[in-house]
Amino acid sequence: MGHDCFGQPTSLETDIACRAWDQTQLAFLAHGAETPIHLGKVLQAEPQFALGHAVKGLFYLLLGRRELYPTATQALSAAKAAARKGQISARERGFVDALEAYLHGKPSQSVRHLEGVLRAHPDDPLAMKLSHAIRFVLGDGAGMRRSVERVLPSYAPDHKARGYLLGCHSFALEETGDYAKAEIAGRQALWMAPDDAWGLHAVAHVYDMTGDAAGGIDWLTGREAAWSHCNNFRYHVWWHKALMHLDLGQIDTVFDLYDAQIRADQTDDYRDISNATSLLSRLELNGVDVGDRWEELADISAKRTEDGCLIFADLHYLLALIGGERDEAIARMMARMQADASGMQDDLTQRIADPGIAASQGLHAFGEGDYAGAFRHLCDARPTMRRAGGSHAQRDVFERLTIDAGLRAGRIDAAERILEDRKALRDGHEDGYTAARRELIAAARGAASSQQIPAQ
Repeated sequence: MGHDCFGQPTSLETDIACRAWDQTQLAFLAHGAETPIHLGKVLQAEPQFALGHAVKGLFYLLLGRRELYPTATQALSAAKAAARKGQISARERGFVDALEAYLHGKPSQSVRHLEGVLRAHPDDPLAMKLSHAIRFVLGDGAGMRRSVERVLPSYAPDHKARGYLLGCHSFALEETGDYAKAEIAGRQALWMAPDDAWGLHAVAHVYDMTGDAAGGIDWLTGREAAWSHCNNFRYHVWWHKALMHLDLGQIDTVFDLYDAQIRADQTDDYRDISNATSLLSRLELNGVDVGDRWEELADISAKRTEDGCLIFADLHYLLALIGGERDEAIARMMARMQADASGMQDDLTQRIADPGIAASQGLHAFGEGDYAGAFRHLCDARPTMRRAGGSHAQRDVFERLTIDAGLRAGRIDAAERILEDRKALRDGHEDGYTAARRELIAAARGAASSQQIPAQ
């Protein structure tokens, strides 16, 4: 049995397949757009490569699209058939088992299988990155950090994937509130792996969470080569830059980035829809007219109402439908979510039930102008919102909607407490949103005070 470029054992036999497999893994670690092309070459050269089929299936499941589940199922069948016909290592079996668990609605079990691989092969970057990616979907920031820190000692300074590991460590540190260490790790990651878009974006998260939009813009400007090679992840990095300009009140620049980068291709990937819907929602909360930009997002989201793969995706589709005033599609999506939540429970439907149902009811009420109802439902969702997946920066749109619903409903004290929670999560730092809401709170209290009748 040979070894790949990271020193991991591989059952591949031909030079062309081995080279393509190395390229597949390196591209995956860097979120490269060429990843599926390289993987296709591997499986074309050696169609009995069980690990390649397992990884293909996991890649498809991470896209969060119901129509891709049959393709992932076919990949699992191909992996099992290959395993029956030839030798398969315990390491490769762990990836196959991870795919099967995910297909059965148990991505948390997928993580356990991948962690089993990492116990035997702690310097396996493929298992590390896949575990990290699935934990991200599950909203498990603490688990991401534990996983990376367990294997960190096994990566020698000259390990070919050490930079990518540090990029994952940076993101996990940021999501668990260790911002100073996260910035150091992310900068080191990019120094070691100049195409590590994940590490670069982890540092952008640090600037977001510490309220330093100007510093974040400076960090991203001039480093475009670190994400220009990416798949749709490149739109997400542009989204981060747009958020920074929004925080500084540079609305024209935000729209330029939205039109020229974030939605230039108008894809229907849920991650791209989440970038767009959350940015438009933030703009509208700031009183900015977004024109007709909701329309194309609502058109796409109206076709995704029956998907139900990820509650994170569902909530952003719902934002688009609310923005586009698609009442029939909103009703379809909310009915399907209720049905999913009350049906057979697995990792994903549990998250539809909690926090999904309360969050969706809150978003719908906000769109209807029922701010008291929106505040009540969104507050119900807050304690478990992390389970929806994504990052602090991505989920912040729901926090902003909660705070604004409270302010509009006259729940000033309660909204201010959430604003303080948001500040505490950011290690005491304040951003433009916080400053603007403090002004609104002060104005509301001033108006209330002036309306009081003096005692006679």
